[in-house]
Amino acid sequence: MSIIYVLIPIAVLLTAIGIYLFFWAVKTEQFDDLDKQGMSILFDDDADKHINDNSHNSAGEKEISYERSKTQEHVKSSVKK
Repeated sequence: MSIIYVLIPIAVLLTAIGIYLFFWAVKTEQFDDLDKQGMSILFDDDADKHINDNSHNSAGEKEISYERSKTQEHVKSSVKK
């Protein structure tokens, strides 16, 4: 029975921390645009195009860039379906 005297304050403390963190996240606009980051991975960035255009890249970097572009094309075609 004495464990209740320990568990109730711990539960109240954790609840208060959770409520504080929720209001902090709302105040700092963490929930403004939830879809942007999820969709950004599906499309090419300008930086990726710049890397693909550089002729001074080594053969390994070109191969990685080529594989990345093929994967992104596959994802884009899957999204269109």
